Formats: sequence, structure tokens, C-alpha cells
Amino acid sequence: MRHETLYNVLNIINNIILVLIGIPFFLQVFYMLLFWVKKKTWPKSDKKARIAVIIPAHNEEDVIYDTVHEIIERQNYPRDKFDVYVVCHNCTDKTAELVTKAGGIPLIYDNDDPNQKMVAYCLNYGFQYLLEHDKDYDFYLRFDSDNHMNSEFFSLMNDAFQSGVEFARPYESAINMTQNRYTKACGIYYCFDSRFSSRVRERFHIAAHVNGPGMMISKRLIQENGGYNCFTISEDTEFNINMMNKKIYAHFIEDAVVYEDLPSTFKDTYARNLRIGSGSRKLLFGSMGKLALKFFITFRFSYLELYLTFFFNIICVILCIYLPLFYVYDITYLILASKGIIETVTLAASEYANILTQTWIMIVIALSVLFMVMGIIQGVVLVCLDYKKMGAKKRSELMDGAFLFPFFTVVYCITIMFGMFSKAKWKKVTRNKKASKNIEDIDNTQKS
Repeated sequence: MRHETLYNVLNIINNIILVLIGIPFFLQVFYMLLFWVKKKTWPKSDKKARIAVIIPAHNEEDVIYDTVHEIIERQNYPRDKFDVYVVCHNCTDKTAELVTKAGGIPLIYDNDDPNQKMVAYCLNYGFQYLLEHDKDYDFYLRFDSDNHMNSEFFSLMNDAFQSGVEFARPYESAINMTQNRYTKACGIYYCFDSRFSSRVRERFHIAAHVNGPGMMISKRLIQENGGYNCFTISEDTEFNINMMNKKIYAHFIEDAVVYEDLPSTFKDTYARNLRIGSGSRKLLFGSMGKLALKFFITFRFSYLELYLTFFFNIICVILCIYLPLFYVYDITYLILASKGIIETVTLAASEYANILTQTWIMIVIALSVLFMVMGIIQGVVLVCLDYKKMGAKKRSELMDGAFLFPFFTVVYCITIMFGMFSKAKWKKVTRNKKASKNIEDIDNTQKS
């Protein structure tokens, strides 16, 4: 019967798809199981590099003063060795005025081209300005307008730079981790890559994934690249790919911590992930795909590993659209065949009934493993290991977030799926006013 042949063919295709999407999940479990590996540190250096901080901003009067003022006042680094530049992109508020008041340097960038109203063009302008108005900077640090960092951030990045590191990322945490249960689960999701994946990558000489906030780039790399030269909505990943194409591999400076203002509601997550999904789509089917092919030429795992990690965005589409449709078809077919409603030749009705039972058992086991291993267990282990870097004084403050972690992963997956089909734009972000701890409290907790 043709319907039986179709059923068998679709099951073979589905099994192949399950194996393909299982590889990135296995990689994450592998990273978690190696949580015990020792973190990489760099020797303390007495030599102090000159640093230029660059921050893209679009109508950020709500947060920019605190960000710039905090960098200048709280960094344990010689004040004459760094400057803070804020690129004010089409700002119609008091962003530039507040930057000056806080001690920073505003760079006015007005560009009315609707296709260029993105962070990428803002950063390109900023880096080009720094190259043209050379002030003997040794490396650059890129932050967002609502970022905070621990007081040793500049010193730790400098130690790595003086040891030969020219491209690096920090540990990414959240300023509002303990605000509510949603931010706890959200923060745990983002901290996973820092504590598990990034540490293992660094120890196994796999290139780190540079995600924007807190990235360190040497002046030499920017000069040789002819500027920043990235123009997609995911410019940070694009720059990372460009560097890997030139055999420049990023490092992970684990004790340098940048604190972001994470989404505290589903609406905020949806808006953020529309941008992430849209940018990832363009890279996955463009430069990142070419990068993955380099693995089969160089056999350097960094190329394949980056692609597998970002392949999760395609997995989100598969999980949200393909798998539900397939298993609705699969189970419906098995029910009809097991009850003899449709005529079958290959197998008897009783055999289809057995397959139906096995399918239900497989689905239950798969979902249980995903929720426990890829969800709750990961969240609990992460909280136990890094609760201080996550802004908590006690592990118990974050445990409810660990148990909600798999549910947030579902939310994240769904919103990324929508992002893969969207065209996101850079808009003014509604900043979070309800962070439960300030950066000084978190910094002191981390040192204790």
C-alpha cells in the first residue's frame, strides 16, 4: 500500500533528523559533564595597556549616565589609561549630554538610511573614528549601554592581552538575575554557555564564541581588518566568523564578568529573540555555512563546533514546527492502522498497536530526559557552582529558577523560531528598572 510506503519513508527521514538534532544536544551534555576542569587564568601584569571603550547607543538617556559613570569610577585600572566613547546613533534625547556629564566622550552619528539603523553601522562608525583619530590605544572593549562589569574587568582583560590574547570574551551574567523567577531561569540559560561551554572550549583549545557585550579586540586586528566591517544584525557573531576565517581564535577570560539587563517578561524575550533569530538565519545560510566546511579541510574542531552551536536556531524551527506535525501524523496513522480503519499489508493491526505503544513510551522518555538532563539538572549544577557570579548570596536564591529552566528553554525555542522568520530592526529598548541588586553588591558577593 502506498500509504504504508509513505509512512516508512517518513519514519526513516525522521530518524535521520533526530540524529542530526541530537548531535548539538550531546555536545551540551558533554560540556556539562566536564564542569570540573580547571578554569584558565593569565598571569598578573604590571604593564598597563591603553584601552578604548566603545558603546553603541540609540536614545539611552535612561541608563547611559550610570553605565559610563560606573566604568570610570569603579574600574580598578589607571584612569589615564582608558577612555569611554559612546556612539550616539540618531539620538533625539539627552544621551550625548549625559555621556559628557558622566565623563565619557560622545560621538554623534546621524544616519537616516532605514537599512542602516542597526548596531552594526553604529559600531562601524565608532571603530573607524578610533582608527582615524589614533590615540595609541592597544585594545578596545565593546559594551552595550546597559552593561555593568566587575571592578577588575579591565585589569583581567589587560593581563590576557599582555600574555598575547588579542580577541576575547568575558563571562556573561545578569544584573537582574534575582529579580523574579523569569529572570532567574533566563539568566541560568545565558550563564550556561559561560560556565560550562566556554570554560571547556578554553581548556580544550576550541575557539570561544564572542557575543558582543564585553568583547575585547586588539587594535592590530581592527587595523588589519580595515575597521570593524560587519553589517548584519548579528554583527558580533559576524566579526567572530571573520576572525576565524583569518585563523584568529577567541579566548575566554572567565573572571572578567559583564552583567547584562536580561528580559524579565515573555514580551521582552520575544523582542530580543526576534533580533537573534533573524541575524542567525542570515549567518547560518551564509558565512557560517562556509566556515563549517573549513572543518573538513583543516580538521580544526572550532569551525564545526561554532556551526553546531548556532545550528540550534534551526533546531528550534524543527522542534516547534516539523516534529509536532510529524508526530501528529505518525500517531494518527498508527491509531488508524491499529484499529483496522485503514487497510494495511506490511504489518498486522496488532503490530501497529505495539508500535503505537512504543512511540508513546519513546516520546515520554525523550521529553523526560530533555527536561531533566538538558533542563533541571543543568540548572541545579550551574547554580551550585556559580551562584555568586550570578548575583546571589545563597544558592537557594536561584534554585526555583533552576527548576523553571526547562520551561524557559521552551519559551526561548519558540521565540527564536519566530525570529528565524522575521526581519528585526534596532529599536529603543525598554530598560529594566527593577533590578534587585546593584553592581557593587554583586561585585562584593563575587569577591567574598
